[in-house]
Amino acid sequence: MLTKNTIKHINSLRIKKCRDIHEQFIIEGDKLVDEFLHSTWGITDVYATKKWIDTLSPVLREKTNQLSEIKKDELKKISSLKSPHNVLAIIKKSSFTLDYDELSNGLSLVLDDVQDPGNLGTIVRVAAWFGIRNIICSPDTVDVYNPKVIQASMGAMLQVKVFYCDLVNFLKEFARFKLPVYGTFPDGKSVYDLPLSPAGLILMGNEAQGLSEKYFPYITEKLFIPSYPGEKKGIDSLNVSVATAIICSEFRRRKP
Repeated sequence: MLTKNTIKHINSLRIKKCRDIHEQFIIEGDKLVDEFLHSTWGITDVYATKKWIDTLSPVLREKTNQLSEIKKDELKKISSLKSPHNVLAIIKKSSFTLDYDELSNGLSLVLDDVQDPGNLGTIVRVAAWFGIRNIICSPDTVDVYNPKVIQASMGAMLQVKVFYCDLVNFLKEFARFKLPVYGTFPDGKSVYDLPLSPAGLILMGNEAQGLSEKYFPYITEKLFIPSYPGEKKGIDSLNVSVATAIICSEFRRRKP
């Protein structure tokens, strides 16, 4: 049975400030919780129906400090989903060290003030799909541990490290590697025509404003995704997660 304090604590983790204080976040869903149980991430608590618990092996049971059987009605009190699954878990946030040498050996994404949780979650999923292991975000980018980001990424954050830092300082430091830094611009060159490097950075901007001007001096190549000739019909831009997927796909298509 869930206590009022437990319900209050779990629901508080939907707020970034509380996630930061407790260094915890929430995941929901049978498949997602199973993926985390098979990972190296720390599982603090699991709240699940008997149906889900009965499927759990003894080895996976030992992965969590506390496994609590609850009713479906109780799960609704702590779930953010309209139709809750059979399990919700509290995960300990992981901390990663930004390794510039690792970044210099492949492609990484850099996000400037991406605000929509669905967009960030989709971008994390896109990065995992195309083998991009690092995403560096501006401090104002939505929190990767936001429940909506977690749901949209569908477990992809297990394969991608997400960092938050001052992007100007980051770009200054990265410049020592003399690698290309790509950004998307309306006046850029077509991504299908421009030579693309297997290592470097791809900068993607805010949903409404695009890339901030303060990053322009660090961008070495301007990219553009052309529309199909004559088919624009009032559409002046692509969703940032869609644009990211197209660009990453083209980079990977060219990879030797």
